Amino acid sequence: MSYAEINGLSLYFEEHGSGEPLVLLHGGFGSGEMFAPILPALAEGRRVILVDLQGHGRTADVDRPLRPELMADDIAALLKHLGLARADMMGYSLGADVALRVTVQHPQAVRRLVLVSTPFRRDGWHPEVVAAMDRMSTEAAETMKQSPIYEPYARLAPRPQDWPVLIGKMAEMKRQHYDWTTEIPPITAPTLLVFGDADAVRPAHMVEFYGLLGGGLRDAGWDGAGRSIARLAILPGATHYDIPTAPGLAATVLPFLDS
Repeated sequence: MSYAEINGLSLYFEEHGSGEPLVLLHGGFGSGEMFAPILPALAEGRRVILVDLQGHGRTADVDRPLRPELMADDIAALLKHLGLARADMMGYSLGADVALRVTVQHPQAVRRLVLVSTPFRRDGWHPEVVAAMDRMSTEAAETMKQSPIYEPYARLAPRPQDWPVLIGKMAEMKRQHYDWTTEIPPITAPTLLVFGDADAVRPAHMVEFYGLLGGGLRDAGWDGAGRSIARLAILPGATHYDIPTAPGLAATVLPFLDS
């Protein structure tokens, strides 16, 4: 467990195992702890680097907005801090946005990319999810203390009193329009997309994402020669909210990372 002083942040990270480096990036309001159920499997034979993103977990907030693009630069700086030329990236939800932006902004730093349960465009979420994002505000902070996401924040945060600040910054970020359509096709890192079959991301958007990466555009042929380097996995019975602990997640990700 350690901190890296980068980009004005004291960025918390911890390392587990040894071997090919794999950076794990958690979802919004969470921390690296959310990967605890699958960490042993992922750390067997690889060097897993768990990171708490800006304002999350043990990383205190700083005076800048929450943006995937800025947090992606933090992760690239962390790799340099650790003396790593490149690493595999795996992110869930907000962490997947950050992992994607690392790949776009620092393509040489990513060997393989795993994106779990996130769209590349804001309207990729189901409409009711977008509506809920639009309703989020700082005023909801007190009510949200009753939700399961508050307990780990209060336990880990250097300044638990910043809870309303995190809610406000997340609300402001989630109201931002974004569309990364044109930035997906140039990605050269082999990429695995993972969604639940009851996800907050629309199924049609999942397929569109896969297509932008070159997947599913043609028959692979009897010998598989027409298969793209992208992969798409749909986990049965998984939602956006429980997919980080879904039994099939590690079993889906590990063969991809090892291939």
